[in-house]
Parts: sequence; C-alpha cells; structure tokens
Amino acid sequence: MADDLFDLSGKVALITGGSRGLGLQMARAFARHGADVIVASRKLDACEEVAAEIRAMGRNAKAYAVHAGRWAEMERLIEEVYADFGRIDILVNNAGMSPAVPSHEVTEQLFDSVMSLNFKGPFRLASEVAHRMSQGDGGVIINISSTGALMPLPAVIPYSGAKAALNAMTVSLAHEYGPKVRVNSISAGPFLTDISKAWSEEARETSDNALGRPGRPEEIVTTALFLASPASSFTTGAIVRCDGGQN
Repeated sequence: MADDLFDLSGKVALITGGSRGLGLQMARAFARHGADVIVASRKLDACEEVAAEIRAMGRNAKAYAVHAGRWAEMERLIEEVYADFGRIDILVNNAGMSPAVPSHEVTEQLFDSVMSLNFKGPFRLASEVAHRMSQGDGGVIINISSTGALMPLPAVIPYSGAKAALNAMTVSLAHEYGPKVRVNSISAGPFLTDISKAWSEEARETSDNALGRPGRPEEIVTTALFLASPASSFTTGAIVRCDGGQN
C-alpha cells in the first residue's frame, strides 16, 4: 500500500518556503505520513499557521522565520533546528522566485537576489545538512528545481541559470555524501500556485505539455513522498520531472 511505501514515521523534515504553494502541500503530506515538520520562510506568522495545522494532526511542528537566500541565516536555521529537534532526516530546498524581466533590464541587484534565493542559500543549507546527515544516520535532500533549467524560457535567464546550477549541485552532492545521503531534484513544471495569479486566464487553463494543463499544487505530493521515503531507496542524483510532460 502507498501508506506503507511512503511511511515517514519518526522522521524530521525541514521545508523552506513551506508556508504556501508547493511547500505547503509537501508539509501537509509529510505530516500525514508521520513526519514532524519544520516550516521555514520569511513570514513567521504564515509559518506559524502551517505549524499549528500540522500539530493539529498530532505531529510536532515548529515555525522559523528565515531568508533562504542568505548564507548566515541558513547557518542559524541549521543550529536552531538541531538544537530543537536533534537532527534533520529530510530537507526540502523549496524557497525560490522567478521574476520575469527582459534580460537587458535585469539589474545586478535583481540578478544577485535571484541567484542567492535559488542557488546560493540552497547550496549552503544542503551542503551543511548533508555533512551532518553523513556523520549521523543519513538522510534525504530534495531540491525543487524547474523545467526552466531544461528548456529555453525567455525573460527568466537568471532563474533558469540558478535552477540549472541547482540540478548540477544535486548530482554532485549525491556523489559527495552518498551512500548515507540521497540527493534528488524535482523538476517542477507550471503549477497553479500563488505565482499563477499573474498569469493570463489561458495560461491558468492550458499549458504546452502532454497533459495540456498546469498542475494543481497537490499533484507535487506523490513525487515528493517517493523521494523522501524509503520507496526511492535506489534513487539518488536524479532530476525527476513533474511537469505534465513539458516539451
């Protein structure tokens, strides 16, 4: 049964960007399958709401306010989580942003902000947590990437470049910290998260993929559960596409 395959009982999961969108769906799913969940994002009140929802399921949960693109804040987050929970078994690098700006109008500040949130911060968090996992009982890291790293998308080149770097990091970390630590990426396609509110009505209803539509946020769940659980025990260093069959 899927419940047995995706059993996360006794695990501690940290999810950045866990207060909304795909992160929120993963936080709920991990809790339903037995994990205690740490919810981290910039807005503490939003994280507290999710943590309260998870505690109502009978799981332990805590909210942390952090900027996932800042090196020092990732280090502080790690220290606080290990002090409070003693370990991290599952890390999901989910926080990110993808502002659409014509390439010739991208400022250095915007470029640095996009790279920091989508690659610099996730690198620091994943590498430090992977090191600790490798010295303990092992663990799983999931990086939320994008089809933008695999196909040409205009006006989001810094974002696409950062996600391509995230994919490269995934493969490298899997080899550096294996076999005790498994590291994989989910290459996410278009999903109807908060960002889709800025899309046209047509884009919210149709997509240039095999299924002909964007994904519902909850459709990320089984891919994330697969990679977080022992069901994927022989899967590491993989870029797993969850994009409706993007061209």
